[in-house]
Amino acid sequence: MIHLTDKTLTDPIAVIGIQIRTNNASELSGQGQIGALWGRLFAENLPSQIPHRASESILAVYSNYDSDENGDYDYLLGCPVTTIENVPAGMTYAAIPTGDYAVFTTETGPVKEVMQAAWKHIWSVSATDFGRKRAFLTDYEVYDHRASDPANAQVEIHIGLETAG
Repeated sequence: MIHLTDKTLTDPIAVIGIQIRTNNASELSGQGQIGALWGRLFAENLPSQIPHRASESILAVYSNYDSDENGDYDYLLGCPVTTIENVPAGMTYAAIPTGDYAVFTTETGPVKEVMQAAWKHIWSVSATDFGRKRAFLTDYEVYDHRASDPANAQVEIHIGLETAG
């Protein structure tokens, strides 16, 4: 079962990495770019090239949504950093803003399977279940020590919520 908690992010998180523009229809059709981006991250050992890393975690940041889960969005794959100074050539950065997030913790298993199941679940969750509407500003995934084995991974998915009130 996927576990849901709430979290208020009080300090923004800066992330440096590589970015694409995509949408869920492309990703689910088998024509997506996210898998290749992950392949490049590891093939080129990009985390080791990111300066000022704040942790060993890898973050996937979804931002600049055209609309909702059906529209285009930016997908940045990288590492949290203490400063965005000296961004390496070919990389960019994103800021995960402060605010309220619903945090889903996936099942443990093969990363692709647990992530697909978790996102299908998230897309089916109503605003009532979340406690309010999704903001569709910034969402992010945290791949920390629990995801070090891709065959037996657990990931946190943080879904941005609209401001209360």
